[in-house]
Amino acid sequence: MEAGSNSSTVRRESEWKNRARMLISCPDQPGIVAAVSQFLYEYGANIVQSDQYTMDPEGGMFFIRIEFDLENLADRVEKLRQDFSVIADKLSMSWSLSLASQKKRIAIFVSKEDHALLELLWHWRAGDLNADIAMVVSNHPDMRELVEPFGIPYYHIPVTTATKAEAEQKQLEVVGDKVDTIILARYMQIVSPTFIKHYANRIINIHHSFLPAFVGGKPYAQAHNRGVKIIGATAHYVTEELDGGPIIEQDVQRVSHRDNVEDLKRIGRHIERIVLARAVAWHVDDRVIVHNNKTVVFN
Repeated sequence: MEAGSNSSTVRRESEWKNRARMLISCPDQPGIVAAVSQFLYEYGANIVQSDQYTMDPEGGMFFIRIEFDLENLADRVEKLRQDFSVIADKLSMSWSLSLASQKKRIAIFVSKEDHALLELLWHWRAGDLNADIAMVVSNHPDMRELVEPFGIPYYHIPVTTATKAEAEQKQLEVVGDKVDTIILARYMQIVSPTFIKHYANRIINIHHSFLPAFVGGKPYAQAHNRGVKIIGATAHYVTEELDGGPIIEQDVQRVSHRDNVEDLKRIGRHIERIVLARAVAWHVDDRVIVHNNKTVVFN
């Protein structure tokens, strides 16, 4: 089943043929918006959306996301990048420019729980996730029958303590440069620093607690033991610090003393699904800028 097969998605892709997205971060200073706007105006581009944020207005950082339309974009984008780099260098910008028509390709890593995976598959099939799911990778065979009817390749790569390094090497061979982003949809393995380096700020994890509370394993049991009245879930980029990467999205729900650990897991699964789907959607639509260990999310 193709996510882009419905009429609304086809119409959207047609509208996006000449649309680009630019993400910029740089030291705050006068004239940034004017310089970017003037550059795009001189190119004949039409800005259709612009969002900006200044972190600490006195000597801080400036962030902006711009969407614009430009005729014959595909033929002109490389020249546009070259010309804009002059402005970017002058203003000490970190920046990226992507085409809305070029969907990001994602790989979903999963273990035995299906709720986060299913949510992404449903969004993809409905055409609400602007990405192509290139593959699903799992350390268990359990999800194969669920995934393959969607026409998505499924790779079962077992992982044990003794074979972890070998398994990760196989994963790198399978994924390689075929994807832009990896989603850990309740993939219950710690990813090594070597693996992370291949996909810096391109691995998104869903952690089943409201970070920074209850880092690590069995967070619902930790929450129950602590007697919390709110539980949550956190989608974040993966770094070498366990559950410590830049946070993209979070949500919570109230619980009570009447809820046992299984109740917390049941309630939590719903939060996890929604939080991960939001974070992935914002990432693939180029709405997230990472700055140090924080994110600016233009949602």
